[in-house]
Amino acid sequence: MKTHLIGICLFVGLLFGACNKDKEDDPMVIRTDGLELLIQNEYTTPPAKVSVFFKVQEKDGTPVAGLLDSDFSIFEKGRNDDDARLISSDEGARQIAPRAQLFAYNTLLILDLSGSVTNNNLPQLKEASKQFVRAIIPENNDQSIKISVHWFDGENRLHKLTDFLGNRLALSTAIDAITPDISSDNSTDLFGAVIKGIDVVQEALYENDDRITAASMVVFTDGTDQAARHTREQAYEGVEAAKERMTFYTIGLGSEIDEDVLSKIGVNSFEFASNTEKLIETFERIARRVSDDANSYYLFEYCSPKRNGVNNLTLEAIKGNKKGSTNTTFNAGGFSGGCSL
Repeated sequence: MKTHLIGICLFVGLLFGACNKDKEDDPMVIRTDGLELLIQNEYTTPPAKVSVFFKVQEKDGTPVAGLLDSDFSIFEKGRNDDDARLISSDEGARQIAPRAQLFAYNTLLILDLSGSVTNNNLPQLKEASKQFVRAIIPENNDQSIKISVHWFDGENRLHKLTDFLGNRLALSTAIDAITPDISSDNSTDLFGAVIKGIDVVQEALYENDDRITAASMVVFTDGTDQAARHTREQAYEGVEAAKERMTFYTIGLGSEIDEDVLSKIGVNSFEFASNTEKLIETFERIARRVSDDANSYYLFEYCSPKRNGVNNLTLEAIKGNKKGSTNTTFNAGGFSGGCSL
């Protein structure tokens, strides 16, 4: 009896082991071994083009920029296919490109221009902000990435310095125009600025014609909320509700900031400058994160040989020893020959 039970256990173990092995080898199984692929949009175009726009990030949310076509594997499985088929880039039927023409990325830079800044740190802040612009806006001003600069003090409003612009010179000129007497209220409405800033970005997300959009918000301050028009919980709730479509960064200067508050608002990254001499490098660190975020979006395009039915598609990315994948489907009904990329 004991021998019989052992035999059954071995058989069941081998059976389940085989099933697990098949599952591990199946490319259609979604994996998050260090990387996550997040689909932003997907569509088909006659006669047979399949397009998927997606973002790649690490499991902690760190954006993954600069991946090449060779870093991706794409698998297709139709309704009559027994196994998923690797779509080879050598066939010329597929391509992956970073940040396509149909993509727009907006960054809102919010500056604290209350009295403590305008009286003591304004020249350094202006230079750091201009460096931030130079680090993010492409040199050719191709309009795929735009920055809007707003500022706050103690008033119950967020002041607009510029619209969303993709021009380095125009943005730098606007920043240079900031004067020490720009503010008439020395208080600090930090939480109000965060809440109003989210509204500004959300509105911009829906204003872009036919483009897919993503956005980020960067808040600089050298102090804590003094106006008390809103609670920190309200600011946190605003960030939590918006973080699926936006990334949030904060920069704090000096000893009067609340690092815990700024790290909870800057859910994607919080940077601290102990003094004005370190302000430029602090802005540059955040600029690199924003730039990586903007360049972590990729467009996959593929001329499918399928001509009918719902088909499965798996996108897999590999960076070093990290890997991740995601699945989607497309309907090939009406597909025909003559597709080109």
